[in-house]
Amino acid sequence: MKSALDPRHKKRRIAVRELFSYSFTPQKLGKLSSSVLTQKNFIDAKIQQSAQEWPIDKLNKIDLAILRLAVYELFFSDTPKKVIIDEAVEIAKEFGGENSPAFINGVLGNILKT
Repeated sequence: MKSALDPRHKKRRIAVRELFSYSFTPQKLGKLSSSVLTQKNFIDAKIQQSAQEWPIDKLNKIDLAILRLAVYELFFSDTPKKVIIDEAVEIAKEFGGENSPAFINGVLGNILKT
């Protein structure tokens, strides 16, 4: 993350908020969030394979939103993988719980290994 004012970081923060909100109540989404949800089954399968001890429905909703966005970007964007993981960890530090950054880093690392 270059800075909180970076437009790409802002877009990711908005997408995470939208995905988090959508997990409670379906609503209108921006382009990035909509794109993530079109690949939800694929993304959730990747998350489940890498975090087998944590079923999708038991994951913290904000962690799940961050993971969904990051996994989408890993597979469907040209953004460097290191940048995606760094951004996901930074967003987890901002919005997630105490263990969220390490958890997200671990899951994304596992996804890259497989």
